[in-house]
Parts: sequence; C-alpha cells; structure tokens
Amino acid sequence: MFLDNRQVAMDSLLEALADSLDYFQDNLERLRPSLRETLKPHYDERDAAMHELQTLAKKHLRLLPRDADVERDDYLWLWSRLKSFVGNDSQVLIGELLEQERVLMQALATVHTHPLPDAIEPVIERCWKNCRALIRELYRIQKQRR
Repeated sequence: MFLDNRQVAMDSLLEALADSLDYFQDNLERLRPSLRETLKPHYDERDAAMHELQTLAKKHLRLLPRDADVERDDYLWLWSRLKSFVGNDSQVLIGELLEQERVLMQALATVHTHPLPDAIEPVIERCWKNCRALIRELYRIQKQRR
C-alpha cells in the first residue's frame, strides 16, 4: 500500500514522537532525579498526545502504526554514551534531547503543510506547544549547567 504525502508526513511525525519518547526512556538512568522530575511531565504529555494521534491517524487517514526502528535507537544510545566519555554526561544528554526536539519540530512543520482533518489539528497544536515548552526547558537546564 502506497501512502500519499499527507500520510507520509503524519507517519514521519508519529515516528519522531516515538523516537523522542524511546530516547528519553532509554536514558532515564543517566538523568539526575531532579532533571528526571522536571522533564517527565513533558514526556508524559507527549506520550498521551502520540497515542491520541495514532488513533486519529488510523481513523481519519487510514494510517496503521509501525514498529520503532530498534537498530537506530540502539545506535543513538551507543553514540551518546561514547560522547559522554569525553564530555559532561548531562550536557551530552541535554544536547541529544535537543536534537530529538529539532527532528520533531521538522516533522511537525511538514505535517502543517498538509490539509488535516479537523479532529487532528488540536492534537498537532498540543504537540507543537509541548515541543516548544520542552525546548525552552532544555535550554534553561543547559544554561544552568554551564
């Protein structure tokens, strides 16, 4: 089954959301408890929005969920751990989380270029706001650590 451009954009967004959540979960032990508590509500909100978006995409765009790219996740985790040996682990992790947000913002921007069903629009807006809030929080944390 071939996907149209709108479905491809939504699929890319769902993949970026899942990658972001997976990366956060995979690196929880590397975060100090105070950072974990600060960031967790952002990711909990994102998880809820992603599940809602998956349901809406299936209903309105006939888009079926895909499995995450496990090999890519393993590679990103290993690469991040290697960088931590030569730099500050917290700073490396914050940088990696910011990179995840950059990818997510690109996917959100691409989805915004396509006509979307009315039911999906508010969820996309919540994802956008969540991403912006998390970026601000990550930069605030990064600035405090320098």
